Amino acid sequence: MKVVAFNGSPREKGNTYFALKMVGEELEKEGIELEIVHVGNKAIRGCVGCNGCAKNRDEKCVMGDENFVNEWIQKIKEADGVLLGSPVHFASLGATMKAFLDRAFYVASVNGGLFRHKVGASVVAVRRSGGVPTFDQLNNYLNYSEMLMPSTNYWSVIHGLRPGDVEQDEEGKQIMRVLGKNMAWLLKMVDYTKDTIIPPEKENKKYTHFIR
Repeated sequence: MKVVAFNGSPREKGNTYFALKMVGEELEKEGIELEIVHVGNKAIRGCVGCNGCAKNRDEKCVMGDENFVNEWIQKIKEADGVLLGSPVHFASLGATMKAFLDRAFYVASVNGGLFRHKVGASVVAVRRSGGVPTFDQLNNYLNYSEMLMPSTNYWSVIHGLRPGDVEQDEEGKQIMRVLGKNMAWLLKMVDYTKDTIIPPEKENKKYTHFIR
Protein backbone atom coordinates (compact mmCIF):
# COMPACT_ATOMS: atom_id res chain seq x y z
CA MET A 1 0.00 0.00 0.00
CA LYS A 2 1.04 3.56 -0.61
CA VAL A 3 0.18 7.03 0.68
CA VAL A 4 1.11 10.15 -1.26
CA ALA A 5 1.56 13.32 0.81
CA PHE A 6 1.42 16.85 -0.58
CA ASN A 7 3.55 19.49 1.11
CA GLY A 8 2.03 22.94 0.60
CA SER A 9 4.89 24.82 2.22
CA PRO A 10 7.31 26.95 0.16
CA ARG A 11 10.05 25.30 2.23
CA GLU A 12 10.86 21.79 1.11
CA LYS A 13 11.82 20.75 4.62
CA GLY A 14 10.01 23.16 6.88
CA ASN A 15 7.66 22.24 9.71
CA THR A 16 4.94 20.98 7.34
CA TYR A 17 7.42 18.45 6.00
CA PHE A 18 8.32 17.33 9.54
CA ALA A 19 4.62 16.94 10.39
CA LEU A 20 4.04 14.77 7.33
CA LYS A 21 7.09 12.69 8.22
CA MET A 22 5.77 12.11 11.74
CA VAL A 23 2.58 10.64 10.31
CA GLY A 24 4.58 8.77 7.68
CA GLU A 25 6.82 7.11 10.25
CA GLU A 26 3.80 5.34 11.72
CA LEU A 27 2.62 4.31 8.27
CA GLU A 28 6.02 2.92 7.39
CA LYS A 29 6.08 0.87 10.60
CA GLU A 30 3.02 -0.89 9.21
CA GLY A 31 4.63 -1.50 5.82
CA ILE A 32 2.87 1.37 4.05
CA GLU A 33 5.00 3.42 1.66
CA LEU A 34 4.99 7.23 1.91
CA GLU A 35 5.91 9.60 -0.93
CA ILE A 36 6.08 13.33 -0.22
CA VAL A 37 5.41 15.69 -3.15
CA HIS A 38 6.51 19.32 -2.80
CA VAL A 39 3.69 21.60 -4.01
CA GLY A 40 4.40 24.90 -2.25
CA ASN A 41 7.46 25.87 -4.30
CA LYS A 42 5.61 25.69 -7.64
CA ALA A 43 3.77 28.40 -9.58
CA ILE A 44 0.25 27.06 -10.05
CA ARG A 45 -2.68 28.99 -11.50
CA GLY A 46 -6.06 28.58 -9.88
CA CYS A 47 -9.05 26.88 -11.46
CA VAL A 48 -10.88 29.23 -13.86
CA GLY A 49 -14.08 27.17 -14.02
CA CYS A 50 -13.79 26.53 -17.76
CA ASN A 51 -15.34 23.04 -17.38
CA GLY A 52 -12.89 21.65 -19.93
CA CYS A 53 -12.17 18.68 -17.65
CA ALA A 54 -15.92 17.94 -17.47
CA LYS A 55 -16.23 18.03 -21.26
CA ASN A 56 -13.16 15.89 -21.99
CA ARG A 57 -13.44 13.46 -19.06
CA ASP A 58 -9.86 12.32 -19.63
CA GLU A 59 -8.79 12.79 -15.99
CA LYS A 60 -6.83 15.92 -16.90
CA CYS A 61 -7.03 19.63 -16.28
CA VAL A 62 -7.00 21.42 -19.65
CA MET A 63 -4.76 24.18 -18.29
CA GLY A 64 -1.64 22.53 -19.64
CA ASP A 65 0.81 25.09 -18.31
CA GLU A 66 1.73 22.92 -15.34
CA ASN A 67 2.03 19.28 -16.34
CA PHE A 68 2.82 18.32 -12.77
CA VAL A 69 -0.81 19.03 -11.75
CA ASN A 70 -2.05 16.22 -13.99
CA GLU A 71 0.82 14.01 -12.87
CA TRP A 72 -0.18 14.56 -9.25
CA ILE A 73 -3.82 13.76 -10.03
CA GLN A 74 -2.68 10.37 -11.29
CA LYS A 75 -0.51 9.88 -8.21
CA ILE A 76 -3.58 10.31 -6.02
CA LYS A 77 -5.63 8.00 -8.23
CA GLU A 78 -3.02 5.26 -7.99
CA ALA A 79 -2.38 5.65 -4.24
CA ASP A 80 -4.35 4.01 -1.44
CA GLY A 81 -4.26 7.10 0.74
CA VAL A 82 -3.57 10.83 0.65
CA LEU A 83 -2.08 13.27 3.16
CA LEU A 84 -2.59 16.99 2.69
CA GLY A 85 -0.15 19.20 4.58
CA SER A 86 0.02 22.99 4.74
CA PRO A 87 1.41 25.83 6.80
CA VAL A 88 -0.76 28.85 7.56
CA HIS A 89 -0.26 31.71 5.09
CA PHE A 90 -1.46 34.92 6.76
CA ALA A 91 -5.09 33.86 7.25
CA SER A 92 -5.31 30.23 6.18
CA LEU A 93 -4.43 27.89 3.32
CA GLY A 94 -1.70 29.06 0.93
CA ALA A 95 -2.70 30.08 -2.58
CA THR A 96 -0.46 27.55 -4.38
CA MET A 97 -1.81 24.58 -2.45
CA LYS A 98 -5.38 25.76 -2.86
CA ALA A 99 -4.92 26.23 -6.60
CA PHE A 100 -3.64 22.67 -6.93
CA LEU A 101 -6.39 21.17 -4.77
CA ASP A 102 -9.16 23.09 -6.54
CA ARG A 103 -8.01 21.80 -9.90
CA ALA A 104 -7.21 18.24 -8.83
CA PHE A 105 -10.41 17.64 -6.93
CA TYR A 106 -12.54 19.26 -9.64
CA VAL A 107 -11.01 16.92 -12.21
CA ALA A 108 -11.62 13.98 -9.89
CA SER A 109 -15.25 14.90 -9.29
CA VAL A 110 -16.18 15.15 -12.97
CA ASN A 111 -14.39 11.92 -13.87
CA GLY A 112 -16.52 9.56 -11.82
CA GLY A 113 -15.03 10.37 -8.42
CA LEU A 114 -11.41 9.33 -8.89
CA PHE A 115 -10.58 9.70 -5.20
CA ARG A 116 -13.77 8.18 -3.79
CA HIS A 117 -13.24 5.82 -0.83
CA LYS A 118 -9.51 6.45 -0.63
CA VAL A 119 -8.21 7.18 2.86
CA GLY A 120 -7.38 10.85 3.32
CA ALA A 121 -6.12 13.06 6.15
CA SER A 122 -4.88 16.62 6.68
CA VAL A 123 -2.17 18.19 8.85
CA VAL A 124 -1.24 21.81 9.50
CA ALA A 125 1.98 23.39 10.78
CA VAL A 126 1.57 26.85 12.29
CA ARG A 127 3.53 29.38 14.31
CA ARG A 128 0.62 30.56 16.45
CA SER A 129 -2.90 30.96 15.02
CA GLY A 130 -4.91 30.03 11.93
CA GLY A 131 -4.32 26.30 12.20
CA VAL A 132 -7.93 25.26 12.65
CA PRO A 133 -9.32 27.28 9.68
CA THR A 134 -6.59 25.83 7.48
CA PHE A 135 -7.27 22.32 8.77
CA ASP A 136 -10.97 22.81 8.01
CA GLN A 137 -10.21 23.98 4.46
CA LEU A 138 -8.07 20.94 3.74
CA ASN A 139 -10.66 18.56 5.15
CA ASN A 140 -13.38 20.00 2.93
CA TYR A 141 -11.65 18.55 -0.14
CA LEU A 142 -11.56 15.08 1.45
CA ASN A 143 -15.09 15.25 2.79
CA TYR A 144 -16.89 16.20 -0.40
CA SER A 145 -14.96 13.59 -2.38
CA GLU A 146 -16.39 10.75 -0.27
CA MET A 147 -12.97 9.88 1.08
CA LEU A 148 -12.49 7.96 4.32
CA MET A 149 -10.99 10.17 7.00
CA PRO A 150 -9.06 8.78 9.99
CA SER A 151 -9.12 10.77 13.21
CA THR A 152 -6.66 11.53 15.98
CA ASN A 153 -6.96 12.83 19.56
CA TYR A 154 -7.18 16.55 18.68
CA TRP A 155 -7.11 18.80 15.64
CA SER A 156 -4.16 17.82 13.45
CA VAL A 157 -2.26 21.06 14.03
CA ILE A 158 1.35 21.25 15.19
CA HIS A 159 3.22 24.38 16.33
CA GLY A 160 6.67 25.76 15.56
CA LEU A 161 8.40 28.76 14.00
CA ARG A 162 11.74 27.66 12.57
CA PRO A 163 12.16 24.37 10.64
CA GLY A 164 12.32 21.56 13.17
CA ASP A 165 10.69 23.52 16.00
CA VAL A 166 7.67 21.21 15.81
CA GLU A 167 9.85 18.47 17.26
CA GLN A 168 9.45 20.29 20.60
CA ASP A 169 5.65 20.31 20.48
CA GLU A 170 4.98 17.14 22.47
CA GLU A 171 1.20 17.31 22.10
CA GLY A 172 1.51 17.99 18.37
CA LYS A 173 3.88 15.06 17.95
CA GLN A 174 1.41 12.78 19.69
CA ILE A 175 -1.40 14.05 17.46
CA MET A 176 0.61 13.18 14.34
CA ARG A 177 1.64 9.82 15.77
CA VAL A 178 -1.93 8.82 16.62
CA LEU A 179 -3.12 10.01 13.22
CA GLY A 180 -0.49 7.85 11.52
CA LYS A 181 -1.51 4.79 13.52
CA ASN A 182 -5.20 5.29 12.83
CA MET A 183 -4.56 5.96 9.16
CA ALA A 184 -2.53 2.76 8.82
CA TRP A 185 -5.27 0.81 10.58
CA LEU A 186 -7.98 2.24 8.33
CA LEU A 187 -5.93 1.57 5.19
CA LYS A 188 -5.50 -2.05 6.24
CA MET A 189 -9.19 -2.39 7.05
CA VAL A 190 -10.15 -1.10 3.60
CA ASP A 191 -7.66 -3.43 1.93
CA TYR A 192 -8.74 -6.44 3.99
CA THR A 193 -12.44 -6.01 3.23
CA LYS A 194 -12.27 -4.94 -0.41
CA ASP A 195 -13.17 -8.42 -1.67
CA THR A 196 -15.79 -9.21 0.97
CA ILE A 197 -17.74 -6.03 1.66
CA ILE A 198 -19.36 -4.24 -1.27
CA PRO A 199 -19.02 -0.45 -1.01
CA PRO A 200 -22.14 1.68 -1.48
CA GLU A 201 -22.98 2.61 -5.04
CA LYS A 202 -22.06 6.09 -6.15
CA GLU A 203 -25.01 8.43 -6.47
CA ASN A 204 -25.18 11.03 -9.19
CA LYS A 205 -24.66 14.48 -7.71
CA LYS A 206 -27.78 16.64 -7.34
CA TYR A 207 -27.44 20.41 -7.54
CA THR A 208 -29.96 22.76 -6.01
CA HIS A 209 -30.12 26.45 -5.16
CA PHE A 210 -32.64 28.67 -3.47
CA ILE A 211 -33.32 31.29 -6.14
CA ARG A 212 -36.95 31.13 -7.28
